[in-house]
Amino acid sequence: MIHDLCHDEAFLAVPSAPASSADLDIARDLLDTLIAHKEGCVGMAANMIGVSKRIIAFLDGAEHYTVMLNPVILKKEEPYSTEEGCLSLTGVRKTKRYRKIKVQWQNEAMQTRLKTYTDFTAEIIQHEVDHCDGILI
Repeated sequence: MIHDLCHDEAFLAVPSAPASSADLDIARDLLDTLIAHKEGCVGMAANMIGVSKRIIAFLDGAEHYTVMLNPVILKKEEPYSTEEGCLSLTGVRKTKRYRKIKVQWQNEAMQTRLKTYTDFTAEIIQHEVDHCDGILI
C-alpha cells in the first residue's frame, strides 16, 4: 500500500524503534511507496511514511530494490562532503558521507546479513540510516 509522506520534523527527529517480523507489512508498504516515487527518490525510511521503525528501502543498482530491517553501519571509510535532498524535507543540505560502508541488517526472512556497499548506494544507505537514528540533514 502506498502511504503519504511524513513532513513532521519533530516526528522525523525521534530515533526509530527496532523492527520485528510483525513489521513486514510496513516494509512492503515502504517499498511500494518508494517505487511510487521512483522518479524523484532512491531511498526511504519507515518514518518517512509515518511509522517509527528501523526499516529502510532503497534502489540497489539500476533496477533492484533492497529492504533492510534494523540496519546498522559497522564501518565507514573514505569520508567526503556532499549535498542531499529528501522528500520529507525542503531544500538541499550539506552533509558528510563515506564512500565505503559495511552494513549489518535483517532481511525479510529475519536473517542477519552483512555486506559492504560503495559509492552512491552507500550514500543512500547512510541517508536512510540517519532517518532511523532521528538525524535530519
